[in-house]
Amino acid sequence: MAKPTFSLLSSSSFFLTFSLLACHVASAAGGGRWQLLQSSIGISAMHMQLLRNDRVVIFDRTDFGPSNISLPAGKCIDSPDDPVSKVDCTAHSVEYDVTSNRFRTLTVQSDTWCSSGSVIPNGTLVQTGGDKDGERRVRLFSPCGSNGCDWSEIDDGLAVRRWYATNHILPDGRQIIIGGRRQWNFEYYPKTAEAPNVYSLPFLVQTNDRGSENNLYPNVFLNVDGNLFVFANNRAILLDYSKNIVIRTYPTVPGGDPRSYPSTGSAVLLPLKNLEASNVEAEVLVCGGAPRGAFEQALKERTFVKALDTCARIKITDQNPKWVMETMPQARVMGDMILLPNGNVLLINGGSSGTAGWELGREPVLSPDLYRPDNPFGSRFETQNPNSIPRMYHSTAILLRDGRVLVGGSNPHTYYNFTNVLFRTELSLEAFSPSYLDSESSNLRPKIISPKSQSRIKYNTQLKLVFTISEAVTNPVKVTMVYPSFNTHSFSMNQRLLILDNVMFTRSGESATYEVEVKTPRSANLAPSGYYMMFVVNQDIPSDGIWVHLL
Repeated sequence: MAKPTFSLLSSSSFFLTFSLLACHVASAAGGGRWQLLQSSIGISAMHMQLLRNDRVVIFDRTDFGPSNISLPAGKCIDSPDDPVSKVDCTAHSVEYDVTSNRFRTLTVQSDTWCSSGSVIPNGTLVQTGGDKDGERRVRLFSPCGSNGCDWSEIDDGLAVRRWYATNHILPDGRQIIIGGRRQWNFEYYPKTAEAPNVYSLPFLVQTNDRGSENNLYPNVFLNVDGNLFVFANNRAILLDYSKNIVIRTYPTVPGGDPRSYPSTGSAVLLPLKNLEASNVEAEVLVCGGAPRGAFEQALKERTFVKALDTCARIKITDQNPKWVMETMPQARVMGDMILLPNGNVLLINGGSSGTAGWELGREPVLSPDLYRPDNPFGSRFETQNPNSIPRMYHSTAILLRDGRVLVGGSNPHTYYNFTNVLFRTELSLEAFSPSYLDSESSNLRPKIISPKSQSRIKYNTQLKLVFTISEAVTNPVKVTMVYPSFNTHSFSMNQRLLILDNVMFTRSGESATYEVEVKTPRSANLAPSGYYMMFVVNQDIPSDGIWVHLL
């Protein structure tokens, strides 16, 4: 293992500032621009969460050995389970300020490796589980305007070990935490007298492939009826979690290949629309992964089979739901699926052969793919411009309020390895700007005047947005709301986009000023309470978002 280089951080320079580096743009594909934001943040971005103050909490794991950034003022942490360094004076978490392109160290006390999380309604990140001393920890991070925010931790906040589990925010504000390695159950946080323990979920036993699992980090989405759609391996159920009853079993994905870790496809709940309808429809899209047996072949035989190049789409609210298969432009395993403000989906990161796991992925997929869910079947994909940095195992991606996608991470090794490896440990941060951010679209881009960011909004009311656009608007705009997701291991937990129903669209007295009146979601089943990014979208071109607090 190469010896890491340390960047010392003094208390007088608590924020690290680096020059904004030049864009590196390839021209071989469809669209979008890449920008290198930081050549190194000192850690590899294994987990990321955007908070309501436009700062991103980033962390990896604590038992990699020393990172490339020191804790301030000579601070060190005892790490008895670290096989490399029993006393660690380096950071394994940072807070990235999107607006200033700066970052600062944070202090995480327990091992966060392959953990999970969710932002709760008050904007606090509740982060759970991990390995070794972190397996039953609950960690809290509350955003604040100063530089004093840091992690706090609760010992034994979980009833059982949670490693490779999935969290989802519920309509009542609690989190449900589902599965994890050798955990065929779920639990809640915070604990209540009505729900203090764990609850058996046999579906996780049924989807476990002996020797390769293929059901870790299950894909979980809140359905519009308040139940949970849970997808693992190659099939799904609809779970009434309050009664612990499976109320629907969905068909197996055609072909039968696994899509969950370590075969590691990705999944997304497609944008929810027509929210005032008596029966709101919901669709799930699952893309990529690795064929059955790929993990064993890579691990034991060093044979890296081609990843899956298919997506499976299902309307989970249908009475007789069926998977519809589509072919992607390129095979992808360990990819991420990000909902963009205009309702399109970005597929990004990953490789085209092998599986998740240490040194088990090959052939980086450098070009993202754009998926337009409302286009006719067969014309939904478009390949975008490639970047130059492989983003393999343990890479991440999240949507930012300005419409860019923040991309980081990639560590396919047991420790931090920078030389003499096929894919080096990656400490950089990049931004991918979809083509809607091109300068040619500036005249069509809305700018929200009111409400102001951080405004509170209520359920089932009419909301007026005032915005400006340089060029005359010929068609009504749409207004979207996005719940910021917790991203790790190719799944964005809690990711959700709603297209609000227009009530009225008018042009005000000023030539470039417009008003749109929309109906807010009518219930927490459609949109759990919390902070959302709200956008005005004109001809597929979104405004910068504003934060709204749905209560």
